[in-house]
Amino acid sequence: MSTASSLRPVPALDLLLADLRELVECESPSSDLAAVERSADLVARLGGERLRVAPERIVVDGVHHLRWTFGADRTDGRVLVLAHHDTVWPIGTLARQPFDVTGGVLRGPGCFDMLAGLVMAMHAIAMLDDGLDDGLDDRLGDGLGDGLGDGGRDGVTLLVTGDEELGSASSRALIEAEALRSSAVLVLEASADGGALKTGRKGTSLYEVDVAGRAAHAGLEPEKGINATLELAHQVQLVAALCDKDLGTTVTPTVATAGHTVNTVPSWGRFAVDVRAWSMAELERVDTALHALAPVLPGAEVRVHGGINRPPLEESSSLPLFERAQAVAARLGLPLLTRASVGGASDGNFTAGVGTPTLDGLGAVGGGAHAEDEHLLVDRLVDRTVLVHGLLRDLLGGSDDRT
Repeated sequence: MSTASSLRPVPALDLLLADLRELVECESPSSDLAAVERSADLVARLGGERLRVAPERIVVDGVHHLRWTFGADRTDGRVLVLAHHDTVWPIGTLARQPFDVTGGVLRGPGCFDMLAGLVMAMHAIAMLDDGLDDGLDDRLGDGLGDGLGDGGRDGVTLLVTGDEELGSASSRALIEAEALRSSAVLVLEASADGGALKTGRKGTSLYEVDVAGRAAHAGLEPEKGINATLELAHQVQLVAALCDKDLGTTVTPTVATAGHTVNTVPSWGRFAVDVRAWSMAELERVDTALHALAPVLPGAEVRVHGGINRPPLEESSSLPLFERAQAVAARLGLPLLTRASVGGASDGNFTAGVGTPTLDGLGAVGGGAHAEDEHLLVDRLVDRTVLVHGLLRDLLGGSDDRT
């Protein structure tokens, strides 16, 4: 008798790598709308080839998002697969960090976070119509696959957004609306250390603190000024003190600037604040405290902009799906799954925040997200894609155990 692992559909590694190379070499920094549009064009073409249908293009505030909806009439048991095609790397990074595969390690800007996950999502969904086909390479030959229906994919929505790395301002409403009509969300963000799935993420808040003082000549009459740099220094200390190490709440002043010239008492200053917390209660505590900041120096002014960005992804939202993924992996003979809670946020925070069960970190195995050593392990691309495919079949009501 054949085993389930020997009968499962298996994606062709060469196609996974070819698609990933195209995406990595189409640089897509979030803040460059033209680059994001070019990237969306490429994702639409690749997805159209793999899924045999063009996506819906959704443009919000100039940002290009893509959506594939299969079995639109199905209202129960829908599964949202979530990815993004923007990266943190500026145009030109590819020249010094080219796409490369050496010794089983793949490198290139955005490969790990999260272009590989996007490629895996497209291939895993494509395999839902492959039955017991043993690869995507045969199915995608000239003329093959014609006339096949979407029945195996009914109930799947693939949403690929273009501004995740900037906080998803233009895509949040779209993400939450799709989550509300889904029974589960699978997020193809990169894995945690060692391939662990992400069952918990901190929530995030983003702020700018503006400080106003009064300018004066720094040499002739500095006493007539109100030094915004000094006020900024006071506020930075007050803000940093809002952290709570016992609860894991971090409040981190980041980028700061003040003044215009070196011989003038600065009349203005500004600094950014990054907040991370495991609970909404902590995010709300810090939010209240930040908006209540008052100046320390007489005559200075303080204004706070921003607020809570992403709610926490709490383990209660993820553990049932994680346990289901473990069972699927065991049936398919895939590597043992582990889980982790991490400080970074994703669009999975939004989907969990509206009450939809969410499992994150299903993407590539590797490391170095947002860092010069960003990389992934080539030999894990196939088994992770098979896992996503198997979990989709399970959630849609199919069977993964075809012994």
